[in-house]
Amino acid sequence: MRERPAGDFDYDRAGADYPSVRRPDPRIAAQVRAALGDATTVLNVGAGAGSYEPPDLRVTAVEPSAAMRAQRPPGLAPAIDAVAEDLPFADAGFDAAMAMITVHQWPDPLAGLAELRRVSRGPVVVLTFDGTELGRLWLGDYCPELHAAESRRYPAIERVARAIGDGTEVQEVPIALDCTDGFTEAFYGRPEKFLDPAVRACQSAWGFVDSAAEERAIALLAADLDAGRWDERFGHLRTQPEFVGALRLLVGRPGGGG
Repeated sequence: MRERPAGDFDYDRAGADYPSVRRPDPRIAAQVRAALGDATTVLNVGAGAGSYEPPDLRVTAVEPSAAMRAQRPPGLAPAIDAVAEDLPFADAGFDAAMAMITVHQWPDPLAGLAELRRVSRGPVVVLTFDGTELGRLWLGDYCPELHAAESRRYPAIERVARAIGDGTEVQEVPIALDCTDGFTEAFYGRPEKFLDPAVRACQSAWGFVDSAAEERAIALLAADLDAGRWDERFGHLRTQPEFVGALRLLVGRPGGGG
């Protein structure tokens, strides 16, 4: 057992009930599945509780957190205890590799991405956020500390793209109003969700904000919702079918990168 967490957030200590809040959204899942193309065998690194693992493919999962491995639902293969930077697999051992909203938590993202590229003979598919575009979500107006912390965590999209292949395709990922995956942008039109501590507990970003700043931000949001001020500024989002924020899907092909 590791003495320290493998990533920047200790899921063994603070891992909440992710499967109940962070349920894969079917529209995002379809975009991920399309990016994997005709792959049959796929390695999912930083697999967590198994979100976005295509059920029609043979998936091998890697997850260093025991708490997250334990939350994988029945029907999914058990995850292997390993880290992205040191994958215990042969070169080109999989048709494809994937990493879903996880690279920002790795101690050395570029080394981990190089490992994904090494073990995949086909595409490497990475779902992540563009740290320079996080300001598209209004939440930073209430908690600038969270916005600042998240901006520091995410590796630059250009660096991720170079690491996984020549001519990597970067796709914007539209987020539906009823998105079932409870990351922060999923609630762009449902601000009341942030008042629920259980929701925030499943968003690792809040783990990088001190409790006083979090309490202040949530109190301000609650007050603005009660007074109608949030709706005066952002109420149009309650009926906006999609939001294009910072979420990006990168698809790297073999033949370069690093």
